[in-house]
Amino acid sequence: MRSIWRTLDRGPLRDIALVCLAVGVIGVSYGAVSVTAGFPWWFPVLMGALVLAASSEFLFVGIIAAGGSPIAALLAGLLVNARHLPFGLAVPDVLGRGWRRLVGTHLMNDETVVFAIAQDGLPRKRAAYWACGLGILAIWPVGAALGALLGSVVQDTGALGLDAMFPAVIVALILPALKERALRRTALAGCALALAAVAFLPAGLPVLVALGALPLFVLLSARQGGSAGSDDPAAVSDPSDPSDPSEPSEPSQQSQPSESSEGAVR
Repeated sequence: MRSIWRTLDRGPLRDIALVCLAVGVIGVSYGAVSVTAGFPWWFPVLMGALVLAASSEFLFVGIIAAGGSPIAALLAGLLVNARHLPFGLAVPDVLGRGWRRLVGTHLMNDETVVFAIAQDGLPRKRAAYWACGLGILAIWPVGAALGALLGSVVQDTGALGLDAMFPAVIVALILPALKERALRRTALAGCALALAAVAFLPAGLPVLVALGALPLFVLLSARQGGSAGSDDPAAVSDPSDPSDPSEPSEPSQQSQPSESSEGAVR
């Protein structure tokens, strides 16, 4: 833990703390929803510690509460968690080796991967990954336990609006990055795909559909890079530049007659 505090700056640590706080609030909502759906209080706490994947846990609880079979709920959760496959390919060096790799794989989620790849250098990537992962591992089951206690007292937990906390914090964190035109257009395209998929896909899957907008970012970035290269004034040759090979070089100074030639004339 000391290496994490020494490696990361105050800015990333503040952002990680805000995300962990938002995750805790969502954990309260998750625990309350689980208890009001008929699950025992210990179920969301145990799931929160062992699964550690909010979207698949919400989906599992929702399918069971709606009368679906546990097998269908399990398959839906596995499908939602299929996004961890590219996550593992994105941060192979961050996870470490041996038992640390096993623990690091358990801590893998959207937030830990995002904070890791946003840092420069492997030490900072590892510090951000483990700081965020351990923070979520600690606060998610605690939030679920508080939510289970709250759900046994409050019947209509949806009226509290706890589920709005997490997306609000995420939006606040990504707003500075949306100043880039290519990223902003890609994000809007992903939002459009997700909103279109909400009508016919279960919760959690529209987020995966939004990944279909990623090729647009690659295309826009390549186009922007090409236009920037063509507009670079350094790429245009300056006629007045003596180093331009297209222009004949001029002597730097007029040739002066030597002393011997001056004596011969005299």
